[in-house]
Amino acid sequence: MRAVYAIANQKGGVGKTTTAVNLAACVAEAGYEALLLDIDPQANATISLGLGKGDTDTVYDVLIGSASLTEVIRPTGIERLSIVPAGPDLAGANVELPRMSGSETLLRDALSAVRERYAFILIDCPPSLGPLTVNALVAADRVIVPVQAEYFALEGLAGLLDTLSLVQRELNPWLTVAGMLLTMHDGRTRLAQDVEREVREHFPELVFDTVIPRNVRIGEAPSFGKPVIHHDPFCAGADAYFDLAKEVAARG
Repeated sequence: MRAVYAIANQKGGVGKTTTAVNLAACVAEAGYEALLLDIDPQANATISLGLGKGDTDTVYDVLIGSASLTEVIRPTGIERLSIVPAGPDLAGANVELPRMSGSETLLRDALSAVRERYAFILIDCPPSLGPLTVNALVAADRVIVPVQAEYFALEGLAGLLDTLSLVQRELNPWLTVAGMLLTMHDGRTRLAQDVEREVREHFPELVFDTVIPRNVRIGEAPSFGKPVIHHDPFCAGADAYFDLAKEVAARG
């Protein structure tokens, strides 16, 4: 059951952080140890779990070698859920990592010391295909791709899949796509229905059955420093993420 998942898409605003935070929380709610790595300089996953930007050492310190991963892991307010926080200093890694020999494997090497402690490790990636996302893909066993149910949903997916193929070929032959996740879906609109049909036609075996709806509770949960499954466990968004967690586990 132990696995590392990267949540990746080079487009911003598609639900990567929301998915990473809530999947991790669902794993913890099910009684398993979960670790969330925030490698986005915006630090939204860190903030979503009630930690402040730059309040402590971050994953940046791990990547540049000034701290071990075990020194940076922090507890959250949720039992069995821990986080490796991000901060603004992480933006510098995009410049520094390419200058370092073997930089693509830094995160994978760091995770090797803690992998056996956690049933699931989830990595919240930045909205780019730069050095930080490549590090996540090299460290991961599987990747989940959130796809917003909006016009241009397929834009950039070809580039992402090309990057995944390159990483598989050159750096991580064990990397697989766990699935594509339709997010911010409003089933009342023709647009959302058309986008869902198009994505499922293009990737019939990859798209998760679960669809994440547009939901006010999902949007407001980060302002309370909580995942939506704790902010309002009975809302449609929480139900969807519980369903997604079951589907991810079933896919292995």
